[in-house]
Amino acid sequence: MTKCCILACSPFNFHITTHHPSVIRNLHNIYGERVIDINHFEGFIDYNVSVTHSGGLRRLLKDQARFTCDKLEPFKPLNRSQAFAMLEWGLNWVVAAHEVSHLVVHSAVLAKNGKAILFPAPPGSGKSTLTAYLSRNGWRLLSDEMALITPLTLEVTPFVRPICLKNDSIELVKSWYPKATFSTIAKDTHKGDVVHMAPDEDSVKLQNETAQIAGIVFPKFSKNKFCDIFSMDKATAYTLLTENAFNFSVLQGKGVQSIINIVEQVPAFEVHYNDLEELDSFLSEDILE
Repeated sequence: MTKCCILACSPFNFHITTHHPSVIRNLHNIYGERVIDINHFEGFIDYNVSVTHSGGLRRLLKDQARFTCDKLEPFKPLNRSQAFAMLEWGLNWVVAAHEVSHLVVHSAVLAKNGKAILFPAPPGSGKSTLTAYLSRNGWRLLSDEMALITPLTLEVTPFVRPICLKNDSIELVKSWYPKATFSTIAKDTHKGDVVHMAPDEDSVKLQNETAQIAGIVFPKFSKNKFCDIFSMDKATAYTLLTENAFNFSVLQGKGVQSIINIVEQVPAFEVHYNDLEELDSFLSEDILE
């Protein structure tokens, strides 16, 4: 049976169509009141996306989930048990591939007292575990996956969505926050086992409140190290931010100047850590103060 709904996730509204009941259940569980009946929505729809069955005989032999946006299919079909995870990755792709009103950087973003820190990091760095911890310890979640930066400024627009936890971090974060809300598990994806953790209520309430970038931290979890902090020169920070910017080339000169403005005005660090409290203290006392 086909189900449709609107996901009102500021600053975008998504019209979602799906054949998979698990997608609807997880949407309501993770996004709550931001999932709206299409008959009760009168706003502008930014993107039309779908997560549907396989077609033809394949559905009978091995039903899969297929993600499309305006008839484009950016991913190969996945097992239907991975349908909700596929939707989350699809929403990331949609914004990264189409957004031009913001500079989009692959980065977690957390804020305190209106000041934000960007956390660009490759897979395996512990970024999402760090994001989950900070968002439950006095920091406001703006995004786990992408920073939406107003070009030529330090202003970051929130895009408050769930935190994507993988493999060992799933049970670790669940043990920290047993009352938090989690999606069903997507097993054996290309990232391993994946669960999405709902953002905290305070971050959702402030989803329309921007923040100013105060620092850039490239985190790396290192089991055998405490907190080694290295100040990063502006040229290196520029290069790494450029590599993590999805639409840098599309924005052309404005993209170049936007990143130059950021690295010239805020400090950048590479941090190796295994103690989250110690890292939190560095972020709060040395960057934000």
